Amino acid sequence: IRLVVEEGLNQLPYTECTVTTPTGHKYEGVRFEKGNCGVSIMRSGEAMEQGLRDCCRSIRIGKILIQSDEETQRAKVYYAKFPPDIYRRKVLLMYPILSTGNTVIEAVKVLVEYCVQPSVIILLSLFSTPHGAKSIIQEFPEITILTTEVHPVAPTHFGQKYFGTD
Repeated sequence: IRLVVEEGLNQLPYTECTVTTPTGHKYEGVRFEKGNCGVSIMRSGEAMEQGLRDCCRSIRIGKILIQSDEETQRAKVYYAKFPPDIYRRKVLLMYPILSTGNTVIEAVKVLVEYCVQPSVIILLSLFSTPHGAKSIIQEFPEITILTTEVHPVAPTHFGQKYFGTD
């Protein structure tokens, strides 16, 4: 999780700055530009929040709850809470297992309703199927997808295993 989060942060805009270390030495470093946030797709996406907080303590994090209907497999949005100025921010969308892509597509549609441009959304995922990634790119070609593995079979029940609620 941490490696995907760090690579996602590498995609965000930054400016150069001079850092004074605790020992008084000057170092030429970088600082993130203002206007970044994370959005976790509940529940499994929340597993990635700690990795983001470890790297950026004060980053704002929004949440969205989307569940698929058992019979139709259609994704339905139940809850969405974002920073009020999310339309001005770069968004790290966190969802660890990308299978069909339906949940992420619905999440991006909700973000678009809040005036977020798909070009500023970076999807952070641990595992992705080729079908899921292709579905998202067909719907939103401007989105960036970062994942550790693309494989035809995605692991299931990530949230239950991560949170120990089997």
